[in-house]
Amino acid sequence: MGLFSFIKDAGAKIFGKKETEAPVEEKAQLKASALLNHVKELGLSYQTIVIKLKGDDVTLEGKVDKQEDAEKIVLAVGNVEGVDTVDNQMEVVEPKPEAQYHTVEKGEWLSKIAKKYYGDANKYTVIFEANKPMLKDPDLIYPGQVLRIPNLD
Repeated sequence: MGLFSFIKDAGAKIFGKKETEAPVEEKAQLKASALLNHVKELGLSYQTIVIKLKGDDVTLEGKVDKQEDAEKIVLAVGNVEGVDTVDNQMEVVEPKPEAQYHTVEKGEWLSKIAKKYYGDANKYTVIFEANKPMLKDPDLIYPGQVLRIPNLD
């Protein structure tokens, strides 16, 4: 899938003092562990996964069943405060065309984004469903957040 850029200062705040104030030699391992726990807490599906960090850059390796699974894991990890890029090297068992991605700007909401990509504001539910479980409410998106915009079948 490749390399994805995120806004480092936006996103879920999952790193605490333990991860941010750890000695340099432990910091990457602690952050990787926190990111893996975040993926698990969201209930995202994977066969195997390895999360590696180098500074603020994350590499994902492993295997997932579907393209959607890989995309959701990338977004779950990338939409974390302190993550700059995610290099997705996961193998997808059933590859399909990748979704598009959209970085939320100030003043946007899901129906406005749906109108832009689908020509129909009422299709905001497609975007909402495609970004669950990271999104819990269609009205709670924030500037800098990256969203999956799936292809309509």
